[in-house]
Amino acid sequence: MRSAGRVVALILEEIRAEIKPGVATRELDQLARRLCAKKKVQPAFQGYNGYPFSLCVSVNEEVVHGFPSERKVLEGDIVSLDFGVNYNGYYSDAALTVAVGAVSLLAQRLIQVTREALFLGLEKVRAGNRLGDISFAVQAHVENRGFSVVRQFVGHGIGKALHEDPQIPNFGESGRGVLLKPGMVLAIEPMVNAGGHEVEILSDGWTAVTKDRSLSAHFEHTVAVTENGCCILTQPEGGTALF
Repeated sequence: MRSAGRVVALILEEIRAEIKPGVATRELDQLARRLCAKKKVQPAFQGYNGYPFSLCVSVNEEVVHGFPSERKVLEGDIVSLDFGVNYNGYYSDAALTVAVGAVSLLAQRLIQVTREALFLGLEKVRAGNRLGDISFAVQAHVENRGFSVVRQFVGHGIGKALHEDPQIPNFGESGRGVLLKPGMVLAIEPMVNAGGHEVEILSDGWTAVTKDRSLSAHFEHTVAVTENGCCILTQPEGGTALF
C-alpha cells in the first residue's frame, strides 16, 4: 500500500503541473491514463461502479466525481483532482484542490481551511483514538471558519478494495465510533463548501455539485494507523510532500 500511495502521489504531482488556463479537463484524464500505463498500475476509478474515467476532475462548485471533458480550465478557477491506483492488488487514493492562477480571497481561504482540516484530522489518527475524534476535528475547524463540511460523501477504509469499512464522516462527536487499531488503513478526505453543506447530483449520474453553487474544495490522503500517530502513504519517497 505504501508503494501504491507513492505512485498516486507521483502521478498527481505530474497532473497538477499541467493545470493552467486553457487546458481541457479531458487532457488531464488522458495524462493520468498514460502515466498509469508507464508505471504499470491500474487506475482505481476507471470502471468502478461504471465510472468511465481514470481521474475525477471537479471545477469550482463541483464537489467530487466530476467528469473530464472538453471544458477548458480558466484563470481564477479552482480544480479538485481525485485519483487512485491498484498496485499488485492493493489500492491507494488521494485528492487535492489547485488554484488556477490568481483566485479570489474566498477561494484561497477555502483551499487553505480544507487542507488544514485534513491535517487536523490526521493528528487524531492514532491507535486508541476513535473515528469520531477525526470527524470532530475536521468539522470544528471548518465550521469555526464559516464554511461547511459535505455530509453526503465521506472518507473510508481502503486496502484490497477501493472502499472498505469503516465509513469516516467529516462531522461527528469526539470519543465516538470505531476504535482505531495499528495496521488499519484509512482514506481521510474532507470536502468543504463555501456555502451550505447540501449537494446534488447532475444528470450524468456522478458529478456532485453544491446545491447553492458555492465553491467546494477537497483534500485526501491514504494513511496507516500506528501506535505513534498516522503514517501518510500518499506521498513520494524521500521527496516533497504532495501538499
